[in-house]
Amino acid sequence: MPHGKPDLNSTTPTISWLAGEQTLTSAWRSENGWAPPKRSMLADDTMSADTAYRLASEGVALIWTGDFQNARQLLHALARRTAKRRPKYLELPYPERFHQVRLARAQRARTLGMLCLPFEPHHLLKHRRAPDVKGACLAAHGDSKTGYVMPLTELLGLISAYEWRKNGIDIPALGARIHPHYGVFAPTRSEYLELIAQAPLPQGPGMLGHAFDIGTGTGVIAALLLKRGIKHVTATDTQARALDCAQENIERLGLSSGVKFVQADLFPDGQADLIVCNPPWLPGRPASGLEHAIYDQDQHMLNGFLKGLGAHLTPQGEGWLILSDLAEHLGLRTREDLLDMIEAAGLRVMERLDIRPMHAKTKDEEDPLADARRAEVTSLWRLRA
Repeated sequence: MPHGKPDLNSTTPTISWLAGEQTLTSAWRSENGWAPPKRSMLADDTMSADTAYRLASEGVALIWTGDFQNARQLLHALARRTAKRRPKYLELPYPERFHQVRLARAQRARTLGMLCLPFEPHHLLKHRRAPDVKGACLAAHGDSKTGYVMPLTELLGLISAYEWRKNGIDIPALGARIHPHYGVFAPTRSEYLELIAQAPLPQGPGMLGHAFDIGTGTGVIAALLLKRGIKHVTATDTQARALDCAQENIERLGLSSGVKFVQADLFPDGQADLIVCNPPWLPGRPASGLEHAIYDQDQHMLNGFLKGLGAHLTPQGEGWLILSDLAEHLGLRTREDLLDMIEAAGLRVMERLDIRPMHAKTKDEEDPLADARRAEVTSLWRLRA
């Protein structure tokens, strides 16, 4: 297990714990952006689930040294205990219900995140019955010359993401598979892609020469636009890992000659005949790096897209805004708010194409937000300056 004083710089967050009379220190790694717990202790197969739950609820990190599979069983036991404490939300109106649900889920995730694994250098786990996770860790983070500590929940998420990356996600509208990278929003909900595949393209002499894909993520929208006859697509994203993911997918599909990748906040330079944006659907502050694809703080991306769209469209060009109305059902934004934003940006709505969601959460009766999810509609707004 990591021990002594690893090669850490002043900006590396660390976590320390006692092993006998020796204080051990290691780097702390959390893709969720969690700070290292202030208190920590060793834990192994002799620790009961009740004790582990009490300590984790108090914010004590459990540095696991026992059997790996037993750690997974303990995590399930902790999850059952957190579920028993689930408060009743259904009597609350929106948006209070949404905020309470989100807070409770964050607290649950933080409690479960107290069960942590110490890694040796190069992503090696020395726990008994530990799987080989080096490939998944390398794909997400590159090599690590020093040891570190990571929450078990994050490792399991990383392993799951690695399987998606290897196997890909079938995209019926594309007739191919897209391979998401860890930390890049995966196109598991296909309805918005069906809208992009079916929406009428802007017409006119010389049209369909150039499109922008704003916030490209995995590159799936850029690929769909090329499949529909757009000659060239400029795909932008703020995250380097998303651009790497998109480029890899576009190369896998044999479409590299039609796409240019630009790291930018929203628009690249120039104008396009078609500009497509699928911003995060919920106004709110992301609680972790992985939530940036879900929550749009201060509606920065939505507002920025609408306000900048007119200047980047060719005279007969169109902007396509892909947006769910889930925020409206959760009381986070009204339809009037959205229409006012569109009008204030000097845009007019040509058409709105709607589709109902098909994902499993719409049928999950245990979800306290199920009524809002069942009412949800995803829309493609065709906009012109």
